[in-house]
Amino acid sequence: MTTPAATNLHAELTPEEMAARVRRLQIQAKRLVRMLFLGEYHSVFRGRGIEFSEVREYVPGDEVRAIDWNVTARMNTPYIKKFVEERELVVYLLVDLSASSGFSTMPFSKRDLAAEIATLIAFAADANNDRVAAIAFTDRVELFLRPRKETQHVLRMARDFISLQPAGRGTDLASALDLLMRVAKRPGVVFLLSDFHASGFEASLRLAAQKHDIIAVSLTDARELTLPAAGLMLLRDPETGGRALIDTEDRGQREAYATAGAARIARRRRLLSSLGVEEVPVRTDASYVKPLMTFFRSRAKRPRSV
Repeated sequence: MTTPAATNLHAELTPEEMAARVRRLQIQAKRLVRMLFLGEYHSVFRGRGIEFSEVREYVPGDEVRAIDWNVTARMNTPYIKKFVEERELVVYLLVDLSASSGFSTMPFSKRDLAAEIATLIAFAADANNDRVAAIAFTDRVELFLRPRKETQHVLRMARDFISLQPAGRGTDLASALDLLMRVAKRPGVVFLLSDFHASGFEASLRLAAQKHDIIAVSLTDARELTLPAAGLMLLRDPETGGRALIDTEDRGQREAYATAGAARIARRRRLLSSLGVEEVPVRTDASYVKPLMTFFRSRAKRPRSV
């Protein structure tokens, strides 16, 4: 995909600027979790259901339906099965750090947006006593942090999402999804944050979606969809380096660019829907709070499967 050339802002940050940025991200994420997201997160991701805990002797008032008749027959006195909600979840954050994610015509790039949203989700999970893991990827896996429960773990994630200088430039969603399937022994909640400028990942995503609850947070910059009338413009593919020069004063060329961008979004939407993956579309020129809140509230209204 070709886009207007843009600068990699991450390479220009000093250690002091990076630390300040992580601190700002921490403060903002915690504020949003406290004010907006924690209740919605808890109501949507409350655990995988109920699990057997123990049998105990029946006491008046217990439900007759809970009686374990096999144990009752052996003990010659009524016993019931006790169940508890299986509370703990593991939340996996799969974050795209490819060269295309660094593209931006706004103050923040798609990678910045992914870092903020992933950190917000990580703090919500931490506040909800869930374990959080991270897989950062380009055309290879750049980082894997195993599931843990502690604030320092979340802060390390935030720092890595911002500061990691990836070795790769392309996008290989399949490599990240294949790693997820190898390390995740039990079903979990997966947030996949990417611009989805990739191919060949469909089989891996289909397999992962059969085991995990996968939410695709799709990242888009406004200039990937439309171009202004600004004369000659050099378009460069940030992952392959390919270039194209177009005349943006030519209405036909601008319309062709917009048509291609809209078609790409529509293909992505159809693909994710066909795989049973819910999409949360976010853009660099708009707040991500509204689409995330819409997602959480929509999920909270659905009947919960046990």
